[in-house]
Amino acid sequence: MIDWTPQADPNGKPRYIAIADAIEQDIRQGVLSPGTRLPPQRQLAKRLGIDFTTVSRGYSEAQARGLVTSHVGRGTYISKPAESASGPDPLRHAEEDLSMNLPPEPTDPGLIANMRGGLDYVSANLLQLLRYQSSTGSDKDKEAASTWLSLRGMVPTSARLVVSPGAHSTICAILTILTEPGDTVLCEQITYPGFRNIASRRGLNLIGVEMDADGILPDALDAAITRHGPKALYLNPTLQNPTTLTIPTERRLDISEVLSKHGLPLIEDDAYGFIPAKAPAPIAVSAPDLTWHIGGLAKCIGAGLRLAYTVAPTGRLAYSLGQTLKVQAVMASPITAALATQWIEDGTADQIRRFIRSETSKRQAIARDVLEGFDFQGAENALNVWLSLPEGIGRADVVARMAGRPVGIMPSDAFTVGCPPGEHVRLCLGGSLSREALRANLYFLVNSLQHSAFLG
Repeated sequence: MIDWTPQADPNGKPRYIAIADAIEQDIRQGVLSPGTRLPPQRQLAKRLGIDFTTVSRGYSEAQARGLVTSHVGRGTYISKPAESASGPDPLRHAEEDLSMNLPPEPTDPGLIANMRGGLDYVSANLLQLLRYQSSTGSDKDKEAASTWLSLRGMVPTSARLVVSPGAHSTICAILTILTEPGDTVLCEQITYPGFRNIASRRGLNLIGVEMDADGILPDALDAAITRHGPKALYLNPTLQNPTTLTIPTERRLDISEVLSKHGLPLIEDDAYGFIPAKAPAPIAVSAPDLTWHIGGLAKCIGAGLRLAYTVAPTGRLAYSLGQTLKVQAVMASPITAALATQWIEDGTADQIRRFIRSETSKRQAIARDVLEGFDFQGAENALNVWLSLPEGIGRADVVARMAGRPVGIMPSDAFTVGCPPGEHVRLCLGGSLSREALRANLYFLVNSLQHSAFLG
């Protein structure tokens, strides 16, 4: 037993809750370690100058959270972490969809331990997290979402904020609100294939807006709005999938002016915006009343969370989004939302983000080295490169040659809207692949492209 006195500041909460909070905080800070015996309840009550039943309720609350275990006649002890009965499930390890643009996975034991630590919080609140909850997210999760979005210069009110079940579901819901089958929606000529698929399922007419190296052209956007009368514009403006381009600030402001001129809603998919150290401010900052800003966590933390923080143009539209999501998916998973919230609050989410930032930079350097002499687009923190194939080599042949290899590769057909696909492929640099394996597989690709038999 240690001579422990909690720094239990009620701060408006019941005193017993403050005691349980103090136990939890001191466990996280290493003041209380597994197996430590807490002071007897009567002794602690006397030391704090409070009623014995308050301490008893505090210990009971800590036990309900999984923080302590009590033994009659022996006392109350800090719980020891549950030991896994087995190692990682090899079948789980094998489940990886290489058709998706995957972030690299952490290997640092300290970071992985911090990530697992978030599951302790989830476990301690498991029963509450198994309940049906608000379709727009809990107040606690919205507060964490606001903190995360502030990294992108966003300061949304709670009324405009929705904790949604991933960017894909959110795009589906927004299009349900804004469009009817047969309506027209604009996007980049080369765009995210998931958006193409959603638009097709909705029966929408998708029009690609002409692009240059800085993104869609404002004059072309203006002309397309006038000509086609669209219901919305979709953009992936930072480290765009698949071209890796980032629309610079001046072009974003020009796009905002065109949108404001026509009153056209924007669906801003900011999947990659959290990764670079200095990405331009979202278009939502300059056109907040028109923009549905989707801050997905799939690329900057992990796709398995299936979580996005979405800022609607108004509180009324946020409510509509919540109701639409309720029909489609009921709600975002409270379990994964709580895990993300805990990671944001304890700094783990930012550690993951910084790891992805550093690792993508290293992997882009490998791609530049191995693909030297080839025509391709990449960017410092992008998860992929966009490779133009040498003359005489077809994209279908390249995809077939790389089949079975642990590098995600997709042909240009999946990305283009209203323009010829050309001979291009997207190469994903992330996932469970190590840097060494990435380099080896890119060398295999290069050798294939250079082999005379392949050209024939």
